[in-house]
This record gives sequence, structure tokens and C-alpha cells, in this order.
Amino acid sequence: MNIRSILAVTDFSKQADWALERAAQLAVEHRATLKLMFAPANGNAPPADGASRLAHTARALSTRLAITVRTANQTANTLHHVAEEAACADLLVLGYQRESALATFLRGQTAERLARLCRCPVLVTKLAPKGRYGRILVAVDFTPESRNMVKLACVLDADAEVELFHAISTLNEARLRCAEASAQAVKAYRQECLRYARHRILALTDSFDSRRNRVMSKVSHGDPARQAAIQQEYVGADLLVVGKRRRLPFMTFFLGSVSQRVLYWATSDVLIVPHDAQASTRVAAIQRMEAEMGDAKGAFRRLKGRPTRAALALK
Repeated sequence: MNIRSILAVTDFSKQADWALERAAQLAVEHRATLKLMFAPANGNAPPADGASRLAHTARALSTRLAITVRTANQTANTLHHVAEEAACADLLVLGYQRESALATFLRGQTAERLARLCRCPVLVTKLAPKGRYGRILVAVDFTPESRNMVKLACVLDADAEVELFHAISTLNEARLRCAEASAQAVKAYRQECLRYARHRILALTDSFDSRRNRVMSKVSHGDPARQAAIQQEYVGADLLVVGKRRRLPFMTFFLGSVSQRVLYWATSDVLIVPHDAQASTRVAAIQRMEAEMGDAKGAFRRLKGRPTRAALALK
């Protein structure tokens, strides 16, 4: 997956500034186009000077980093507006906002809901960027989509160390104990799961020949989300990559979401990769750019047709 276009969402908070800085760094590294979009936090009304502040931020980033920075025409009043804009992006970047426990329980976190609406990966920044990512931890589950997650981690920062991590759920062990299986049978099942996981993660690691010396692996036991967050903090990873299955909201409500819990527990940035992630819709992107150019030309014509103050004074 090539990163050619990045959409960064801001509400002018400190966390959003971190997201803009990280998005700008990635745009420089990948020579990608950066687009800024204003989305007020928690559905608040946008400030009157929101558009001008966004344009000023875009000009400042473009001048400082010598990259192409555009701004979205519309303000995102809902998450669907952000998802619509993200259809033309290869990566969506936003800052982490801690929400109330009740809102998170009922609706899920904003970033997690966006990952459900978008078809592009969602990068959630939780820390102020201090440079490029040095170490990336990828939580894999051996589905076919895991390979794409590892590829994206390798593409995101070509110089970062990448570690693949898999946590073996102990749920089936608990079921065996409930069925009054012997301790020997439970131990044998645990050893077989560990042997299988090590074989699969080794095969996944060896498939990336160009980075074999910098792709490590680790297998653990326990809740996948909790163990991934513990491993991320233990190895000091700057970024934790996790997959996202597309489920109906009521299924996520009752069954829970690994990505949602990882967002809460992780102390690093988190990259949520939808299992059905797709490249940006280039046709939609071209149409939107043409529409934006048309709006700009129309505004210029209207401005050009207005009489100047000097002309009005002569009348």
C-alpha cells in the first residue's frame, strides 16, 4: 500500500496539533499530499474563525516543510462527513480524545467509530511526535489480513524496527476446565496452541525478506488487547498496529472490540487497520479536486467583477 494522500482532522486542541504534526511528518516521508479538515470536538459549534485558522495552519505547514497542503471546504459536523472526505485518502490521522465512560460504552470511541465507517487506516496520535517511529508493534491474529497490516507497518516507516505480536486467548482453556477436562489435557492443549502460534508467526516474519533482520516476533497468553498494550509498553514501541473487523454496532456493543480496548490501554500512537481496507477512491478524489478548483475560479470571477472602492468613489 502506497501512501499518496493523508487527511488530518483537527479541532485546534493540543492533541489535534500533535496529529497535524505527525501527519505532516508522514507527508514529507512519503511525498504525499496533506489535507486538513476541521471537526469540532463532541459536536460543538465551530468557531467563527475556524476556516481562516485552518487556512493559516495549512500555509504554515506548507511553507515550513515544503509540502502540498490543502484544506477541506466543509466543516465535519458528523463522523460521516469525515468518512466521506477520507474516501479520497490513504490515511486518516486524528488526535486521541478521552471521552466519558458512558459515551464510550454506548457508542464506542470516536476513532474506533471512524474506523468502522472508513475504508482507510486510521492513525490515532496519543503523544507529541519527537521524530520518526523507531519501533512498531503489530498485533496479528493470523487472518489473511494480518499480512496487509505488517506490510503497512513496514511501509509507514521504512527504518523502524517491526515486531509481530500474537496473544493466545485463554477462553478455550477456561471452557475445557468448565468441562472438567484434566489438568494434563489443558496443558497439552496450551502447548499445542503455543506451537501452532510460533509456527504461524515465524512464517509471517520470514515472508518479509527485505526486512528479515528487523522483523521480530513474540507470542504470549491472555486477552489480546490487554497483552498487546502490555507488550507495547514493555518494548517501548512508538506505534501499535491493530486490525479492525467490520461488525454491526450492536455486535460490537455486546461482543466488545479489541481496537477499542487497545485505544484505551496503549500509551503510544495506535494505527487501526480495517480488515477490508481499500486504496483511496481516485475517481472521487479527482472529482472533488475539480469541484474545489471550480469553486475557487467562481469566487475569483465574482471578486474580479466587483467594483473597487476607488471606482465607487468616482461615481
